[in-house]
Amino acid sequence: MHRHPALAPALALLAGALLALAFAPRGCWPLAVVCPAVLMQLWQDATPRRAAWLGFCFGAATFAVGTWWLYISIHTNGEAPIWLALLLMLAVVLIMGAYQALAGYLAARILPRDGARRWLLGLPALWLLIEWLRGWLLSGFPWLSLGYSQTDAWLAGFAPVLGVYGISALLLLGSGALVAVWNGRGALRLWALVLLLTPWPAGWLLTRVQWTAPHGPPVTVAIVQGAIPQNLKWLENNRDTTRQLYSSLTDQVLGAKLIVWPESALPELANDIAPYLDSLRLRATAAGSDLVMGIVREAPGREVYFNSVMELSAVSDGSGHPVFYDKRHLVPFGEYFPVPDFVREWMRLMSLPYTNIDAGAAQQPPLFGAGLPLATTVCYEDSFGADQLANLGSAELLVNVTNDAWFGRSSARYQHFQIARMRALEAQRYLVRAANDGVSALIGPEGEVLARIPEYQPAVLSGTVQPRDGLPPYARVGNWPVVSGALVALGAAFGRRRRTGTLR
Repeated sequence: MHRHPALAPALALLAGALLALAFAPRGCWPLAVVCPAVLMQLWQDATPRRAAWLGFCFGAATFAVGTWWLYISIHTNGEAPIWLALLLMLAVVLIMGAYQALAGYLAARILPRDGARRWLLGLPALWLLIEWLRGWLLSGFPWLSLGYSQTDAWLAGFAPVLGVYGISALLLLGSGALVAVWNGRGALRLWALVLLLTPWPAGWLLTRVQWTAPHGPPVTVAIVQGAIPQNLKWLENNRDTTRQLYSSLTDQVLGAKLIVWPESALPELANDIAPYLDSLRLRATAAGSDLVMGIVREAPGREVYFNSVMELSAVSDGSGHPVFYDKRHLVPFGEYFPVPDFVREWMRLMSLPYTNIDAGAAQQPPLFGAGLPLATTVCYEDSFGADQLANLGSAELLVNVTNDAWFGRSSARYQHFQIARMRALEAQRYLVRAANDGVSALIGPEGEVLARIPEYQPAVLSGTVQPRDGLPPYARVGNWPVVSGALVALGAAFGRRRRTGTLR
Protein backbone atom coordinates (compact mmCIF):
# COMPACT_ATOMS: atom_id res chain seq x y z
CA MET A 1 0.00 0.00 0.00
CA HIS A 2 2.84 2.35 0.77
CA ARG A 3 4.76 1.85 -2.50
CA HIS A 4 2.12 3.93 -4.26
CA PRO A 5 1.16 6.65 -1.74
CA ALA A 6 -0.90 8.52 -4.33
CA LEU A 7 -3.33 5.60 -4.32
CA ALA A 8 -3.93 5.77 -0.58
CA PRO A 9 -6.74 8.39 -0.70
CA ALA A 10 -8.46 6.40 -3.46
CA LEU A 11 -8.21 3.23 -1.36
CA ALA A 12 -9.60 5.09 1.66
CA LEU A 13 -12.52 6.35 -0.41
CA LEU A 14 -13.18 2.87 -1.78
CA ALA A 15 -13.00 1.20 1.62
CA GLY A 16 -15.25 3.84 3.15
CA ALA A 17 -17.82 3.47 0.38
CA LEU A 18 -17.80 -0.33 0.69
CA LEU A 19 -18.36 -0.08 4.44
CA ALA A 20 -21.85 1.31 3.76
CA LEU A 21 -22.68 -2.05 2.14
CA ALA A 22 -22.15 -3.81 5.48
CA PHE A 23 -25.50 -2.43 6.63
CA ALA A 24 -29.03 -3.16 5.51
CA PRO A 25 -30.29 -3.72 2.90
CA ARG A 26 -27.07 -5.23 1.47
CA GLY A 27 -25.99 -6.77 4.75
CA CYS A 28 -22.44 -7.70 3.72
CA TRP A 29 -21.46 -7.74 7.39
CA PRO A 30 -17.82 -9.00 6.98
CA LEU A 31 -17.06 -5.60 5.45
CA ALA A 32 -17.49 -4.13 8.94
CA VAL A 33 -14.20 -5.85 9.85
CA VAL A 34 -12.34 -5.64 6.55
CA CYS A 35 -12.97 -1.99 5.63
CA PRO A 36 -11.79 -0.46 8.93
CA ALA A 37 -8.74 -2.73 8.70
CA VAL A 38 -7.89 -1.21 5.31
CA LEU A 39 -7.94 2.30 6.78
CA MET A 40 -5.89 1.20 9.80
CA GLN A 41 -3.29 -0.20 7.42
CA LEU A 42 -3.29 3.03 5.39
CA TRP A 43 -2.60 4.91 8.62
CA GLN A 44 0.54 2.85 9.16
CA ASP A 45 3.56 5.20 9.17
CA ALA A 46 1.41 8.13 8.00
CA THR A 47 2.07 11.63 9.29
CA PRO A 48 -0.70 13.18 11.42
CA ARG A 49 -1.81 15.39 8.54
CA ARG A 50 -1.90 12.55 6.02
CA ALA A 51 -3.65 10.20 8.46
CA ALA A 52 -6.31 12.87 9.04
CA TRP A 53 -6.83 13.25 5.29
CA LEU A 54 -7.14 9.50 4.78
CA GLY A 55 -9.58 9.26 7.69
CA PHE A 56 -11.64 12.08 6.21
CA CYS A 57 -11.81 10.36 2.81
CA PHE A 58 -12.96 7.14 4.44
CA GLY A 59 -15.64 8.70 6.69
CA ALA A 60 -16.95 11.02 3.99
CA ALA A 61 -17.30 8.14 1.53
CA THR A 62 -19.17 5.99 4.06
CA PHE A 63 -21.79 8.64 4.68
CA ALA A 64 -22.01 9.83 1.08
CA VAL A 65 -22.96 6.29 0.06
CA GLY A 66 -24.81 5.37 3.24
CA THR A 67 -26.99 8.47 3.63
CA TRP A 68 -27.57 9.59 0.05
CA TRP A 69 -31.31 9.32 0.78
CA LEU A 70 -31.16 12.65 2.61
CA TYR A 71 -31.66 14.17 -0.83
CA ILE A 72 -35.11 12.56 -1.04
CA SER A 73 -36.22 13.86 2.34
CA ILE A 74 -34.83 17.37 1.84
CA HIS A 75 -35.62 18.03 -1.83
CA THR A 76 -38.21 15.54 -3.08
CA ASN A 77 -40.42 15.48 0.00
CA GLY A 78 -39.16 18.54 1.88
CA GLU A 79 -39.46 20.66 -1.29
CA ALA A 80 -36.20 22.49 -0.63
CA PRO A 81 -34.37 23.70 -3.76
CA ILE A 82 -31.76 21.33 -5.16
CA TRP A 83 -28.85 23.54 -4.23
CA LEU A 84 -29.95 23.71 -0.59
CA ALA A 85 -30.50 19.95 -0.44
CA LEU A 86 -27.02 19.34 -1.83
CA LEU A 87 -25.54 21.88 0.58
CA LEU A 88 -27.11 20.21 3.61
CA MET A 89 -26.05 16.77 2.39
CA LEU A 90 -22.51 18.05 1.89
CA ALA A 91 -22.51 19.43 5.42
CA VAL A 92 -23.42 16.01 6.82
CA VAL A 93 -20.71 14.29 4.78
CA LEU A 94 -18.08 16.85 5.81
CA ILE A 95 -18.95 16.60 9.49
CA MET A 96 -18.94 12.80 9.46
CA GLY A 97 -15.65 12.82 7.59
CA ALA A 98 -14.22 15.18 10.19
CA TYR A 99 -14.84 12.64 12.95
CA GLN A 100 -12.76 10.04 11.13
CA ALA A 101 -10.15 12.66 10.33
CA LEU A 102 -9.81 13.27 14.05
CA ALA A 103 -9.32 9.56 14.61
CA GLY A 104 -6.58 9.45 11.98
CA TYR A 105 -4.80 12.49 13.36
CA LEU A 106 -4.78 11.13 16.91
CA ALA A 107 -3.71 7.68 15.72
CA ALA A 108 -0.61 9.17 14.11
CA ARG A 109 0.00 11.61 16.94
CA ILE A 110 -0.36 9.62 20.13
CA LEU A 111 -0.18 5.89 19.33
CA PRO A 112 2.91 3.71 18.94
CA ARG A 113 4.12 3.28 15.39
CA ASP A 114 3.53 -0.46 15.41
CA GLY A 115 3.10 -3.47 17.63
CA ALA A 116 0.28 -5.00 19.65
CA ARG A 117 -0.35 -1.84 21.63
CA ARG A 118 -1.13 0.03 18.46
CA TRP A 119 -3.01 -2.63 16.51
CA LEU A 120 -4.86 -4.47 19.29
CA LEU A 121 -5.36 -1.68 21.84
CA GLY A 122 -4.90 1.83 20.52
CA LEU A 123 -6.55 1.76 17.10
CA PRO A 124 -9.70 -0.18 18.11
CA ALA A 125 -10.13 1.92 21.25
CA LEU A 126 -9.60 5.24 19.49
CA TRP A 127 -12.01 4.38 16.65
CA LEU A 128 -14.66 3.21 19.10
CA LEU A 129 -14.41 6.38 21.20
CA ILE A 130 -14.82 8.53 18.09
CA GLU A 131 -17.87 6.48 17.05
CA TRP A 132 -19.35 6.87 20.54
CA LEU A 133 -18.60 10.62 20.48
CA ARG A 134 -20.39 10.94 17.14
CA GLY A 135 -23.42 9.31 18.72
CA TRP A 136 -24.09 12.13 21.18
CA LEU A 137 -22.03 15.26 20.43
CA LEU A 138 -24.03 18.15 18.93
CA SER A 139 -27.27 16.18 19.32
CA GLY A 140 -25.56 13.08 17.93
CA PHE A 141 -25.82 11.03 14.75
CA PRO A 142 -25.31 7.33 15.61
CA TRP A 143 -26.46 6.17 12.18
CA LEU A 144 -24.14 3.56 10.61
CA SER A 145 -22.41 2.70 13.87
CA LEU A 146 -20.48 -0.47 13.07
CA GLY A 147 -22.35 -2.71 15.51
CA TYR A 148 -25.65 -2.31 13.68
CA SER A 149 -24.26 -4.33 10.77
CA GLN A 150 -24.30 -7.51 12.87
CA THR A 151 -28.03 -8.05 13.50
CA ASP A 152 -27.92 -11.23 11.40
CA ALA A 153 -24.45 -12.43 12.44
CA TRP A 154 -23.23 -14.34 15.49
CA LEU A 155 -21.92 -11.18 17.17
CA ALA A 156 -25.56 -10.19 17.72
CA GLY A 157 -25.39 -12.43 20.77
CA PHE A 158 -23.35 -9.72 22.49
CA ALA A 159 -26.11 -7.09 22.11
CA PRO A 160 -27.87 -7.78 25.44
CA VAL A 161 -24.48 -7.96 27.17
CA LEU A 162 -22.49 -5.08 25.66
CA GLY A 163 -24.92 -3.11 23.46
CA VAL A 164 -24.29 -1.88 19.96
CA TYR A 165 -21.01 -0.13 20.88
CA GLY A 166 -19.74 -3.31 22.46
CA ILE A 167 -20.32 -5.08 19.15
CA SER A 168 -18.50 -2.22 17.40
CA ALA A 169 -15.58 -2.76 19.79
CA LEU A 170 -15.37 -6.46 18.88
CA LEU A 171 -15.47 -5.65 15.16
CA LEU A 172 -12.70 -3.07 15.56
CA LEU A 173 -10.62 -5.51 17.58
CA GLY A 174 -10.99 -7.86 14.62
CA SER A 175 -9.90 -5.08 12.26
CA GLY A 176 -6.84 -4.36 14.37
CA ALA A 177 -6.10 -8.09 14.50
CA LEU A 178 -6.14 -8.25 10.69
CA VAL A 179 -3.58 -5.44 10.59
CA ALA A 180 -1.48 -7.27 13.18
CA VAL A 181 -1.61 -10.47 11.10
CA TRP A 182 -0.50 -8.48 8.05
CA ASN A 183 2.33 -6.58 9.73
CA GLY A 184 3.29 -8.66 12.75
CA ARG A 185 5.28 -11.81 13.14
CA GLY A 186 5.59 -14.87 15.32
CA ALA A 187 3.46 -15.02 18.48
CA LEU A 188 1.81 -11.69 17.75
CA ARG A 189 0.25 -13.10 14.60
CA LEU A 190 -1.03 -16.12 16.51
CA TRP A 191 -2.60 -14.02 19.25
CA ALA A 192 -4.10 -11.70 16.66
CA LEU A 193 -5.77 -14.65 14.94
CA VAL A 194 -7.19 -15.80 18.26
CA LEU A 195 -8.62 -12.33 18.95
CA LEU A 196 -10.03 -12.13 15.43
CA LEU A 197 -11.83 -15.48 15.54
CA THR A 198 -12.86 -16.01 19.18
CA PRO A 199 -15.71 -13.44 19.43
CA TRP A 200 -17.77 -15.18 16.74
CA PRO A 201 -18.35 -18.56 18.42
CA ALA A 202 -18.66 -16.74 21.74
CA GLY A 203 -21.44 -14.64 20.25
CA TRP A 204 -23.16 -17.76 18.95
CA LEU A 205 -23.08 -19.26 22.45
CA LEU A 206 -24.53 -16.06 23.91
CA THR A 207 -27.51 -16.27 21.55
CA ARG A 208 -28.53 -19.34 23.58
CA VAL A 209 -28.72 -17.36 26.83
CA GLN A 210 -32.10 -16.00 27.93
CA TRP A 211 -31.53 -12.76 29.82
CA THR A 212 -35.24 -12.01 30.23
CA ALA A 213 -38.19 -14.25 31.06
CA PRO A 214 -41.82 -14.49 29.93
CA HIS A 215 -44.21 -12.60 32.18
CA GLY A 216 -47.91 -13.34 31.97
CA PRO A 217 -49.86 -14.74 29.04
CA PRO A 218 -49.21 -13.88 25.36
CA VAL A 219 -51.01 -10.80 24.04
CA THR A 220 -52.62 -10.26 20.65
CA VAL A 221 -51.42 -7.15 18.84
CA ALA A 222 -52.10 -5.46 15.52
CA ILE A 223 -50.31 -2.86 13.40
CA VAL A 224 -52.08 -0.44 11.07
CA GLN A 225 -50.05 0.90 8.12
CA GLY A 226 -51.62 3.74 6.14
CA ALA A 227 -48.84 3.98 3.51
CA ILE A 228 -49.89 7.54 2.65
CA PRO A 229 -47.37 9.15 0.25
CA GLN A 230 -45.45 11.97 1.87
CA ASN A 231 -46.50 14.47 -0.80
CA LEU A 232 -50.16 13.85 0.10
CA LYS A 233 -49.91 13.32 3.83
CA TRP A 234 -50.22 16.92 5.00
CA LEU A 235 -52.63 18.24 2.36
CA GLU A 236 -55.70 19.73 4.00
CA ASN A 237 -58.05 18.24 1.42
CA ASN A 238 -56.69 14.77 2.22
CA ARG A 239 -57.49 14.82 5.94
CA ASP A 240 -60.93 13.21 5.74
CA THR A 241 -59.59 10.50 3.45
CA THR A 242 -56.81 9.76 5.93
CA ARG A 243 -59.23 9.52 8.84
CA GLN A 244 -61.48 7.16 6.92
CA LEU A 245 -58.55 5.00 5.83
CA TYR A 246 -57.24 4.49 9.34
CA SER A 247 -60.72 3.89 10.72
CA SER A 248 -61.51 1.24 8.12
CA LEU A 249 -58.16 -0.50 8.58
CA THR A 250 -58.62 -0.47 12.35
CA ASP A 251 -62.06 -2.05 11.99
CA GLN A 252 -60.32 -5.09 10.48
CA VAL A 253 -58.30 -5.76 13.65
CA LEU A 254 -60.67 -4.68 16.42
CA GLY A 255 -60.48 -7.26 19.18
CA ALA A 256 -56.68 -7.36 19.27
CA LYS A 257 -55.61 -6.38 22.78
CA LEU A 258 -53.21 -3.73 21.45
CA ILE A 259 -53.52 -1.83 18.16
CA VAL A 260 -50.66 0.47 17.09
CA TRP A 261 -50.82 3.29 14.54
CA PRO A 262 -47.64 4.91 13.13
CA GLU A 263 -46.00 8.28 13.79
CA SER A 264 -48.28 11.29 13.17
CA ALA A 265 -50.78 8.90 11.63
CA LEU A 266 -53.38 11.67 11.36
CA PRO A 267 -52.08 14.93 9.81
CA GLU A 268 -53.90 17.03 12.41
CA LEU A 269 -53.37 18.21 15.95
CA ALA A 270 -54.88 15.90 18.53
CA ASN A 271 -56.45 19.02 20.09
CA ASP A 272 -58.51 19.68 16.96
CA ILE A 273 -60.06 16.23 16.51
CA ALA A 274 -61.24 15.33 20.02
CA PRO A 275 -64.69 14.07 18.88
CA TYR A 276 -63.12 11.76 16.28
CA LEU A 277 -60.62 10.40 18.81
CA ASP A 278 -63.30 9.87 21.45
CA SER A 279 -65.44 7.96 18.99
CA LEU A 280 -62.44 5.86 18.04
CA ARG A 281 -61.68 5.10 21.69
CA LEU A 282 -65.25 4.01 22.39
CA ARG A 283 -65.25 1.63 19.40
CA ALA A 284 -61.90 0.16 20.36
CA THR A 285 -62.67 -0.36 24.03
CA ALA A 286 -66.06 -1.87 23.20
CA ALA A 287 -64.14 -4.52 21.25
CA GLY A 288 -61.62 -5.03 24.06
CA SER A 289 -58.79 -3.19 22.29
CA ASP A 290 -56.39 -0.50 23.46
CA LEU A 291 -55.13 1.88 20.79
CA VAL A 292 -51.69 3.52 20.72
CA MET A 293 -51.03 6.04 17.94
CA GLY A 294 -48.50 8.62 16.88
CA ILE A 295 -49.92 12.14 16.69
CA VAL A 296 -48.83 15.79 16.98
CA ARG A 297 -50.36 17.74 19.83
CA GLU A 298 -50.32 21.27 21.21
CA ALA A 299 -49.76 21.83 24.91
CA PRO A 300 -52.99 23.25 26.39
CA GLY A 301 -52.89 27.03 26.66
CA ARG A 302 -49.46 27.33 25.03
CA GLU A 303 -48.20 27.47 21.46
CA VAL A 304 -45.91 24.52 22.11
CA TYR A 305 -46.06 21.39 20.00
CA PHE A 306 -44.99 17.82 20.69
CA ASN A 307 -44.49 14.82 18.43
CA SER A 308 -46.27 12.33 20.64
CA VAL A 309 -47.63 8.85 21.10
CA MET A 310 -51.18 8.81 22.45
CA GLU A 311 -52.79 6.02 24.43
CA LEU A 312 -56.51 5.58 23.95
CA SER A 313 -57.90 2.94 26.26
CA ALA A 314 -60.69 2.26 28.68
CA VAL A 315 -58.46 3.18 31.63
CA SER A 316 -55.88 5.68 30.31
CA ASP A 317 -55.37 8.14 33.17
CA GLY A 318 -58.38 6.89 35.10
CA SER A 319 -60.85 9.25 33.47
CA GLY A 320 -60.83 7.94 29.93
CA HIS A 321 -58.76 10.93 28.78
CA PRO A 322 -55.83 10.21 26.47
CA VAL A 323 -52.33 9.86 27.91
CA PHE A 324 -49.25 10.96 25.96
CA TYR A 325 -45.60 10.13 25.57
CA ASP A 326 -43.71 13.06 24.00
CA LYS A 327 -40.70 12.44 21.78
CA ARG A 328 -37.52 13.38 23.62
CA HIS A 329 -34.74 13.23 21.00
CA LEU A 330 -35.66 15.46 18.08
CA VAL A 331 -34.25 15.67 14.56
CA PRO A 332 -32.20 18.85 13.95
CA PHE A 333 -33.54 20.84 10.98
CA GLY A 334 -36.46 18.42 10.79
CA GLU A 335 -38.35 19.01 14.03
CA TYR A 336 -36.43 21.94 15.42
CA PHE A 337 -34.05 24.55 14.02
CA PRO A 338 -30.98 25.41 16.13
CA VAL A 339 -30.55 28.73 14.31
CA PRO A 340 -31.59 32.36 14.90
CA ASP A 341 -35.20 33.35 14.17
CA PHE A 342 -34.36 35.27 11.00
CA VAL A 343 -32.60 32.21 9.55
CA ARG A 344 -35.56 30.02 10.44
CA GLU A 345 -37.88 32.48 8.71
CA TRP A 346 -35.67 32.35 5.62
CA MET A 347 -35.88 28.55 5.69
CA ARG A 348 -39.64 28.80 5.84
CA LEU A 349 -39.60 30.86 2.66
CA MET A 350 -37.51 28.09 1.09
CA SER A 351 -40.40 25.65 1.72
CA LEU A 352 -38.92 24.00 4.82
CA PRO A 353 -41.05 23.78 7.97
CA TYR A 354 -40.25 26.37 10.60
CA THR A 355 -42.43 25.72 13.64
CA ASN A 356 -40.29 24.04 16.26
CA ILE A 357 -41.41 20.82 17.88
CA ASP A 358 -40.51 20.80 21.58
CA ALA A 359 -38.70 17.89 23.21
CA GLY A 360 -40.59 15.89 25.80
CA ALA A 361 -39.44 15.60 29.40
CA ALA A 362 -36.40 13.40 30.06
CA GLN A 363 -38.38 11.31 32.54
CA GLN A 364 -41.91 10.28 31.53
CA PRO A 365 -44.15 7.57 32.96
CA PRO A 366 -44.71 4.61 30.65
CA LEU A 367 -47.78 4.31 28.51
CA PHE A 368 -49.93 1.24 29.02
CA GLY A 369 -51.52 -0.91 26.37
CA ALA A 370 -53.30 -4.21 26.87
CA GLY A 371 -52.46 -3.79 30.53
CA LEU A 372 -48.71 -3.80 29.78
CA PRO A 373 -46.19 -1.03 30.52
CA LEU A 374 -44.67 0.02 27.20
CA ALA A 375 -41.23 1.42 26.37
CA THR A 376 -42.23 3.81 23.60
CA THR A 377 -40.10 5.61 21.01
CA VAL A 378 -40.90 7.85 18.07
CA CYS A 379 -39.00 7.39 14.81
CA TYR A 380 -35.37 8.58 14.90
CA GLU A 381 -35.00 8.51 18.68
CA ASP A 382 -34.86 4.71 18.66
CA SER A 383 -31.30 5.08 17.33
CA PHE A 384 -30.23 6.39 20.76
CA GLY A 385 -30.32 3.11 22.64
CA ALA A 386 -28.81 4.35 25.91
CA ASP A 387 -31.57 6.97 26.24
CA GLN A 388 -34.15 4.19 26.51
CA LEU A 389 -32.54 2.11 29.23
CA ALA A 390 -34.26 3.91 32.11
CA ASN A 391 -37.65 2.75 30.79
CA LEU A 392 -36.77 -0.93 30.52
CA GLY A 393 -37.00 -1.69 34.21
CA SER A 394 -40.78 -1.55 34.11
CA ALA A 395 -41.52 -2.12 30.40
CA GLU A 396 -42.64 -5.52 29.19
CA LEU A 397 -42.99 -4.61 25.51
CA LEU A 398 -41.28 -2.18 23.12
CA VAL A 399 -43.31 0.02 20.75
CA ASN A 400 -41.81 2.18 18.01
CA VAL A 401 -43.89 4.40 15.72
CA THR A 402 -42.25 5.92 12.67
CA ASN A 403 -42.73 7.36 9.20
CA ASP A 404 -39.96 6.48 6.77
CA ALA A 405 -41.96 7.66 3.77
CA TRP A 406 -39.80 10.79 4.04
CA PHE A 407 -37.00 8.79 2.40
CA GLY A 408 -38.91 7.25 -0.48
CA ARG A 409 -37.89 3.86 -1.83
CA SER A 410 -34.36 4.09 -0.51
CA SER A 411 -32.08 2.17 1.83
CA ALA A 412 -32.96 4.49 4.74
CA ARG A 413 -36.02 2.46 5.73
CA TYR A 414 -33.98 -0.75 5.95
CA GLN A 415 -31.15 0.86 7.87
CA HIS A 416 -33.69 2.25 10.32
CA PHE A 417 -35.36 -1.14 10.62
CA GLN A 418 -31.99 -2.70 11.40
CA ILE A 419 -31.54 -0.17 14.20
CA ALA A 420 -34.94 -1.14 15.60
CA ARG A 421 -33.96 -4.81 15.57
CA MET A 422 -30.84 -3.95 17.57
CA ARG A 423 -33.01 -2.28 20.23
CA ALA A 424 -35.03 -5.49 20.58
CA LEU A 425 -31.81 -7.47 20.87
CA GLU A 426 -30.36 -5.20 23.56
CA ALA A 427 -33.55 -5.31 25.64
CA GLN A 428 -34.45 -8.94 24.81
CA ARG A 429 -38.06 -7.91 24.42
CA TYR A 430 -40.63 -8.06 21.66
CA LEU A 431 -40.97 -4.91 19.58
CA VAL A 432 -44.10 -3.72 17.79
CA ARG A 433 -43.05 -1.34 15.01
CA ALA A 434 -45.69 0.64 13.13
CA ALA A 435 -44.68 2.75 10.12
CA ASN A 436 -46.89 4.95 7.97
CA ASP A 437 -44.63 3.58 5.29
CA GLY A 438 -41.31 1.90 5.85
CA VAL A 439 -41.07 -1.45 7.54
CA SER A 440 -43.98 -2.26 9.85
CA ALA A 441 -43.22 -5.49 11.68
CA LEU A 442 -43.27 -7.61 14.79
CA ILE A 443 -39.73 -8.26 16.05
CA GLY A 444 -38.79 -10.96 18.55
CA PRO A 445 -36.40 -10.69 21.52
CA GLU A 446 -33.54 -12.12 19.46
CA GLY A 447 -33.99 -9.42 16.84
CA GLU A 448 -35.75 -11.85 14.55
CA VAL A 449 -38.47 -10.62 12.22
CA LEU A 450 -41.61 -12.53 13.14
CA ALA A 451 -43.93 -10.93 10.60
CA ARG A 452 -43.98 -7.77 8.47
CA ILE A 453 -46.42 -5.83 6.33
CA PRO A 454 -45.76 -5.49 2.58
CA GLU A 455 -44.40 -2.03 1.84
CA TYR A 456 -45.99 0.81 -0.11
CA GLN A 457 -49.60 -0.25 0.48
CA PRO A 458 -52.25 0.24 3.18
CA ALA A 459 -52.48 -2.94 5.24
CA VAL A 460 -52.77 -4.40 8.72
CA LEU A 461 -50.80 -7.06 10.55
CA SER A 462 -52.06 -9.21 13.42
CA GLY A 463 -49.94 -11.37 15.67
CA THR A 464 -49.12 -12.43 19.19
CA VAL A 465 -46.29 -11.26 21.42
CA GLN A 466 -45.04 -12.52 24.77
CA PRO A 467 -44.50 -9.88 27.48
CA ARG A 468 -41.10 -10.25 29.15
CA ASP A 469 -39.45 -8.86 32.25
CA GLY A 470 -35.95 -8.83 33.69
CA LEU A 471 -32.95 -6.81 32.56
CA PRO A 472 -30.03 -8.03 30.42
CA PRO A 473 -26.57 -6.83 31.54
CA TYR A 474 -26.46 -3.99 29.01
CA ALA A 475 -29.81 -2.62 30.20
CA ARG A 476 -28.41 -2.43 33.73
CA VAL A 477 -25.12 -0.63 33.02
CA GLY A 478 -25.41 0.98 29.57
CA ASN A 479 -22.36 2.01 27.54
CA TRP A 480 -20.04 2.91 30.39
CA PRO A 481 -18.16 -0.40 30.75
CA VAL A 482 -17.37 -0.43 27.02
CA VAL A 483 -16.40 3.23 26.91
CA SER A 484 -14.34 2.95 30.09
CA GLY A 485 -12.56 -0.11 28.71
CA ALA A 486 -11.74 1.81 25.53
CA LEU A 487 -10.31 4.68 27.56
CA VAL A 488 -8.13 2.29 29.55
CA ALA A 489 -6.90 0.58 26.37
CA LEU A 490 -6.14 3.93 24.74
CA GLY A 491 -4.30 5.10 27.86
CA ALA A 492 -2.18 1.95 27.88
CA ALA A 493 -1.25 2.41 24.21
CA PHE A 494 -0.55 6.13 24.66
CA GLY A 495 1.57 5.53 27.73
CA ARG A 496 3.69 3.03 25.84
CA ARG A 497 4.42 5.52 23.08
CA ARG A 498 5.48 8.21 25.53
CA ARG A 499 7.89 5.84 27.29
CA THR A 500 9.50 4.76 24.03
CA GLY A 501 9.94 8.37 22.95
CA THR A 502 8.22 7.94 19.61
CA LEU A 503 5.59 10.66 20.09
CA ARG A 504 5.71 13.04 17.17
